[in-house]
Amino acid sequence: MDKGIYCLVFHNPSCTAGIGALGEIAFRKGWHIYVGSALGTGGLKRLERHIALAEKKDKPPKWHVDYLLTSQNFPLRYAVYAPTPLRLECLLASAIGGGGVPWFGSSDCGCPTHLFFRERDPLPEIREAFCCLRLLPRTKTIK
Repeated sequence: MDKGIYCLVFHNPSCTAGIGALGEIAFRKGWHIYVGSALGTGGLKRLERHIALAEKKDKPPKWHVDYLLTSQNFPLRYAVYAPTPLRLECLLASAIGGGGVPWFGSSDCGCPTHLFFRERDPLPEIREAFCCLRLLPRTKTIK
């Protein structure tokens, strides 16, 4: 399976959610973008795992993003991804930038966050960020 990077895009109401060691976090109504990497042995199968968890919500959360994937308040709308063997997720997070939840999904790097907020659907912006990294983005819409 190809290795790569991806964005998970959620559309949520105004709500509060417990996110593991980060504690209770207040989320504004809108769109949240999570930037992740799939560079391990399973490659982009990680994306399939995220989608399955969002649909079934049948496993306890392990990673920060799992708390969103298992929450009824955070429906996963789509994923944008691209195959690459390069570690580009931090550059993608930087290219997307903007307001986010401090330290969300970034405990293993020096980024301030890997979860960003937008008031409107960020799909065009995400595609542009991938293209700026010379990656061809693919989009998977979730039911």
